[in-house]
Amino acid sequence: MKQLLAVALGVLTAIGGFLDIGDLVTSSVVGSRFGMALVWVIVLGVIGICVFAQMSGRVAAISGRATFEIIRERLGARMAVANLGASFLINLLTLTAEVGGVALALQLASSIEPTLWVPVAAFAVWLVIWRVKFSIMENVTGLLGLSLIVFAVAVFLLHPDWASLTGQAMSPSVPATETGATYWYYAIALFGSAMTPYEVFFFSSGGVEEKWTKKDLGQSRVNVLVGFPLGGILSIAIAACATIVLLPQGIQVTSLSQVALPVSEAGGKLAVAFVIVGMVAATFGATLETTLSSGYTIAQFFGWSWGKFRRPIKAARFHLVMILCLLFAIGVLATGADPVMITEYSVVFSAIALPLTYLPILLVANDKQYMGDEVNGRATNAVALAFLVIIVVASLAAIPLMIITGAGA
Repeated sequence: MKQLLAVALGVLTAIGGFLDIGDLVTSSVVGSRFGMALVWVIVLGVIGICVFAQMSGRVAAISGRATFEIIRERLGARMAVANLGASFLINLLTLTAEVGGVALALQLASSIEPTLWVPVAAFAVWLVIWRVKFSIMENVTGLLGLSLIVFAVAVFLLHPDWASLTGQAMSPSVPATETGATYWYYAIALFGSAMTPYEVFFFSSGGVEEKWTKKDLGQSRVNVLVGFPLGGILSIAIAACATIVLLPQGIQVTSLSQVALPVSEAGGKLAVAFVIVGMVAATFGATLETTLSSGYTIAQFFGWSWGKFRRPIKAARFHLVMILCLLFAIGVLATGADPVMITEYSVVFSAIALPLTYLPILLVANDKQYMGDEVNGRATNAVALAFLVIIVVASLAAIPLMIITGAGA
């Protein structure tokens, strides 16, 4: 029974943890501009993150080592430095977006200027990382994030034209008001929001933190293969809500309040309360993960002591990196930078940096020196290699499309 509860809790955490500020904003933006015509990208992204997370979790469980320890050893110091630099900067950009997302979510609850919430949010993140156990931190934010199920409920309460929604999803096309370049730019953004590198940094390092072994592989697979797809369904629900309410009125999403607008129309104040709880939990949980990922990447690369299982005094440099990253996020947001705009850039740059972490994990997952009998099977490799091609193409196309479209304007 204890093991069954652990599996159930892990699945629920994966669902709640899948959605962050990138998914909330990007799914809503896409729904408000393209309807359901990009839902296929969410499905593709969910399959991709399942493959990626499943490989990285297996590598962590079998080798007992996390992502950047292996990247440095497998690629060598010189190539790994470039990998580290790009991955760390993307993670830092994502962290800034997530801190801003918490502030925007708290603004919805209080009507207080989000700039004033930024230092409060950052301090709360540091306090939780410092004082709260890893499993409690992960499970509480994940479970509270399940409040975002209200988006799925709202789709039914809005009584949409189901034939129209299904037709848009099954036969996607570029709307007359958009260009092909913009369509593919947002396809890459949506793909990047589903496969953000920090999720894998956190997932693999978390496996080491929780001392995963071979016997934990079954639970890890269930968490990934059930939790992430159900989280993807919530992303589709967010896009559907925007399609039903925002697209017909020509409302462009520039704030979290507009993301929540369809839910407000469908269920009133009670539904909005669920949205606010879910948004605060989802963005706060993602901020915890990205903050930890910043520390993980640097500490693992340089061979420093790291992990929440160690007291701060025993992993001082690991904790110092996280504090400095939070201060950086506060500084950027204090300039008045728009968290929604930062989010839109962060998901695109996540897609650009993705090959840098995906390829080393794929190589190690096929290396018997690390994995023994738990190397990738033929079916896994076929899917993984197909996604490697997709990831590389998306990475190469992202910047040209950003220039051509003016970042999707």
